Amino acid sequence: MSDIAALKKEKQELIDKMLEMQKEFIDYEHQNGISGKDYWASSEGMLANYRQDYMDMANRVVDIAHEIVGSSRL
Repeated sequence: MSDIAALKKEKQELIDKMLEMQKEFIDYEHQNGISGKDYWASSEGMLANYRQDYMDMANRVVDIAHEIVGSSRL
């Protein structure tokens, strides 16, 4: 597999995981409700690392997209 193919595969896997996380978040919110405090400062359960994990994946997707086309974020 070429480097570009490997990057595209990693990018798609991250996007798939992010979509699954969004679905889980929506299901959780519908079942339990989520306060602003829970979303921004929860230290337990599904929300404990949700925002940071999601942001890390989103940033990696952007970085990969730039690598694929040979551009830079900066």
